Amino acid sequence: QVQLVESGGGLVQPGGSLRLSCAASGRTFSGYAMGWFRQAPGKEREFVAAISGAGASTRYADSVKGRFTISRDDAKNTVYLQMNSLKPEDTAVYYCAAYRAAIFYGTPVYWGQGTQVTVSS
Repeated sequence: QVQLVESGGGLVQPGGSLRLSCAASGRTFSGYAMGWFRQAPGKEREFVAAISGAGASTRYADSVKGRFTISRDDAKNTVYLQMNSLKPEDTAVYYCAAYRAAIFYGTPVYWGQGTQVTVSS
């Protein structure tokens, strides 16, 4: 069983920044792709960003490209999402997810409980 625990969410003004963290436990972290998803009120959960098991490859949703950066620290079993130039439309619950393999293909198999990000003045 894999446990994923997100942290770092909160209230931020438009144009501000936040860094989300996701601590993983329960299996070997390195070598597995990780991702971030989000769900706004009344909307379906959507993909935000993903990083391969080796950290060499990343992928971003068009809506966050150039503003968000995903990274990982395998020594700490942690994946991060640095969010800059935040907009009100980034408001959502953000979920960390783990894929079954080293590449971010298909649907993740493990999910965290989510952390709220609210962008408002």
